Amino acid sequence: MRLFKHLFAPSAKRLFPGDSLKRITDAIAESERHHTGEICFAVEPALHPRAVMSGAQARDRAHEAFAELRVWDTHANNGVLLYLLLADHRIEIVADRGFLGRVSDEQWRGVCQLIEERLRAGEAEAGVLAGVSALTDILVEHFPREEGTHDVNELPDLPYVL
Repeated sequence: MRLFKHLFAPSAKRLFPGDSLKRITDAIAESERHHTGEICFAVEPALHPRAVMSGAQARDRAHEAFAELRVWDTHANNGVLLYLLLADHRIEIVADRGFLGRVSDEQWRGVCQLIEERLRAGEAEAGVLAGVSALTDILVEHFPREEGTHDVNELPDLPYVL
């Protein structure tokens, strides 16, 4: 059954057309004006059939995407990947080591649940925007931008469709 879902997964571009991706890009850029962290959003319709057959899970793929997209490659180790696997209806957050001991698994799970609720309601873009907003609150708490400081945008704000 899971293989079937991955073979016939919904189109990421249908759920997130160009104008939707632009609004998500803008939300990430606005978010990063308030903290020194880096948010990366990636959506993937499905896993390769071999990966599904071998038992790969969304969490596994999120960690791979975290590395492939170089979300770990920030000066303060404060990159966060928000990953959506459409076929499994899964949201995963992978945060760099700068968050260890600062943010609990329950806090990350709360962000995922917020997004999942909106996805179930058929509001994909609204779900991601709500997730970016919730991540912003966490990042502002732990990595606030100090007045008068300029921060380099270390990761692209544009979402990835994998």
